[in-house]
Amino acid sequence: MEFNDYQKAANRTLYGNEQVLTNCALGLAGESGQVVDLVKNYTFHGQDMDHEAIVKEMGDVLWYLSQIAQWADIDFDEVAQDNIKRLNERYPHGFQPER
Repeated sequence: MEFNDYQKAANRTLYGNEQVLTNCALGLAGESGQVVDLVKNYTFHGQDMDHEAIVKEMGDVLWYLSQIAQWADIDFDEVAQDNIKRLNERYPHGFQPER
């Protein structure tokens, strides 16, 4: 699925009001925290990484990101492409810790 297609499909489930941006930003923080909690439990508490749970939480993060982009009239493809461009400029040979 293309990012712009995802963005449009996800937008049909957004309840619009004057506080959309705030709701999406707070939702993003909350869902990111859920991902962090799964990683914390895996790293420090010896729990197995729950594939289904992390996919669900990452999907929630993706939804909020796509709707912030939608609110700002930014194509989600642009976000992904710009990020890869900046990573390639910053790390033209891939990430190397010794550099």
